[in-house]
Amino acid sequence: MIKETTIQSLLYLIVFAPLAGAILNGLFPRMLSRRAVSVIGVGLPFVSFGATLLALWGFLGLRAANPEFPFVTAELFQWIVSGPIHVDFALYLDPLSLVMTLIVTGIGSLIHLYSVGYMHDDASYARYFSHLNLFLFSMLLLVLGRSLLLLFVGWEGVGLCSYLLIGFWFDDMAKAVAGKKAFLVNRIGDFGFLIALFFLVFHLGGTLDIPDLREVVANPTSIFRTDTAMVTLVTLMLFVGATGKSAQIPLYVWLPDAMAGPTPVSALIHAATMVTAGVYMIARLNFLFVLSPVTMAIVATVGAATAIFAASIGLVQNDIKKVLAYSTVSQLGYMVLAVGVGAFGAGVFHLMTHAFFKACLFLGAGSVIHAMAGEQDIQKMGGLRRKMPITHATFLVSTLAIAGVPLLSGFFSKDEILFKVLALQPAAGPVVPGLNGLWFAMGIGAALMTALYMFRLYFLTFSGELRSHDAHPHESPATMTIPLIVLAVGAAVAGYIGLPHPRLNVLEHWLHPVFADGAAALVNTGSHALEYGLMGVSTVVAFLGIGLAWAMYRGPWREVPGRLHASLGGMYRTLWNKYYVDEAYDAVIVRPLIAGSRWIHRWIDAALIDGIGVNGPARVLAFVGGAARRLACGDVQAYAAALAIGLAILVIFVL
Repeated sequence: MIKETTIQSLLYLIVFAPLAGAILNGLFPRMLSRRAVSVIGVGLPFVSFGATLLALWGFLGLRAANPEFPFVTAELFQWIVSGPIHVDFALYLDPLSLVMTLIVTGIGSLIHLYSVGYMHDDASYARYFSHLNLFLFSMLLLVLGRSLLLLFVGWEGVGLCSYLLIGFWFDDMAKAVAGKKAFLVNRIGDFGFLIALFFLVFHLGGTLDIPDLREVVANPTSIFRTDTAMVTLVTLMLFVGATGKSAQIPLYVWLPDAMAGPTPVSALIHAATMVTAGVYMIARLNFLFVLSPVTMAIVATVGAATAIFAASIGLVQNDIKKVLAYSTVSQLGYMVLAVGVGAFGAGVFHLMTHAFFKACLFLGAGSVIHAMAGEQDIQKMGGLRRKMPITHATFLVSTLAIAGVPLLSGFFSKDEILFKVLALQPAAGPVVPGLNGLWFAMGIGAALMTALYMFRLYFLTFSGELRSHDAHPHESPATMTIPLIVLAVGAAVAGYIGLPHPRLNVLEHWLHPVFADGAAALVNTGSHALEYGLMGVSTVVAFLGIGLAWAMYRGPWREVPGRLHASLGGMYRTLWNKYYVDEAYDAVIVRPLIAGSRWIHRWIDAALIDGIGVNGPARVLAFVGGAARRLACGDVQAYAAALAIGLAILVIFVL
């Protein structure tokens, strides 16, 4: 059996192996061959994944010896010590962080491997892998940090890396602007997170350790139990941070533009890492969020609204990556809906299954784009099923999974969320009666649209005949297809660790110690009969969406999309333009800020501060100096006259 001290050492290896890759490829790009860059950039993430598997084995052994064994913590050094504030640089492995670390390192490593084939001709190959490794390090720091402050460092790290990777091809102004947009929008959410941290450090006496926070919250006399308004404020500020990272209304606008980066970056951001950070943070602090039913209701409402809002936009997009981007926003809405109703385990379950099928879909899209010489418009594709058999098969499996087809992973995780939405209530009663039914209806509507737009994407890309005469598609190399196969297998079978049965739901039992405190504040009013009935409903919805997509894009109703476009012109344009949200933000926020900044620069900075405070004294001194220079002319008679005038003035003054 692996000892606890060995697991602690493995934690350091898990976190710092990708950092070593980032440093080596970042500092010595010209000294390393392309093969060396690949070995370092891909090998060290796989080292991290291997160490995670060993840590899992050791953790299972410790749990078998002691079922109550809670976590492993590894303290590297004292990080901040200032008065009452003390924060250790410490890593924390428990059932939740272990699941997240497996997802991040496993799927992240496959994306690194895929990048070798996808980016092989790029001139900035070493810089790409340096940034990708740094991204992985930051996400692992976020997931494994024992304190909220260390989690926040990783939180900011993935934000920085998203800016670097989305704007990786910064010579293209549109891509550079997309990276900047992601960075700025996330800063808005991060400001809310910071406010929450200030409140917490004040009420916790200087520590931000998550286990300490959990103990304080468990105390019936703590301020977190007695001051509902304060808890609501703190949790809402934390949720503001989550809306930025996990792309929820109103801060979702950066995520579709993140498609400007290389496709493997899109897969890494959208599937396994950055966008799941907000969901993970809420799940991690479940014991705090459940103390505010108001916050929980707001979280669930925002999640449900985001799910159906983004799904409706995905119905009309033609860029293969944009369809998947809005799909990601919608699926994140499902996860946020789950944690908002208190189904934290279901939210993490869908996070895990989504990581498999969405990573496979994005990498499959990258394979298609690679084969189509950069083309991303699905209206110009078609017939790729025969040209790209591996890409087609893996893409189809993942499309079936996200659509919720029975026996695939997305079916189990999505069904559990919809069931828990109806079944779970706060112990004190619902904040607003009937909200659960509304959330469920929105979730079902989003599920129908998901099946429709995903199979629209599938049929237009892989079925029929090729509609472009400029491309000569071919299957991608093994470095790209092997990750696709592994991810497709995961998309097919990952759901079986969360089967809807009390004794067979392995994931729920595994995560129970983490979510026990949160579950204690909720009441489950559902039954297995209800859950099995809802499985039938979700199955009908999935096949209805698939059938509609087939009828409209491969079957007898092919003229229907054109007719809908003509008859619903205004609605279609609204969906095509993403409800004009970006335009509204530009008119209401961006342009006024730019105009105000220019006014402040002209009248406050240039005229007042520079003109009076900085340049004004300089001009006065220059004038005085110029005048004095004229007096120092070297003429003795002038000096004598000045002396006489001065003496006369002095005599008059004295008299």
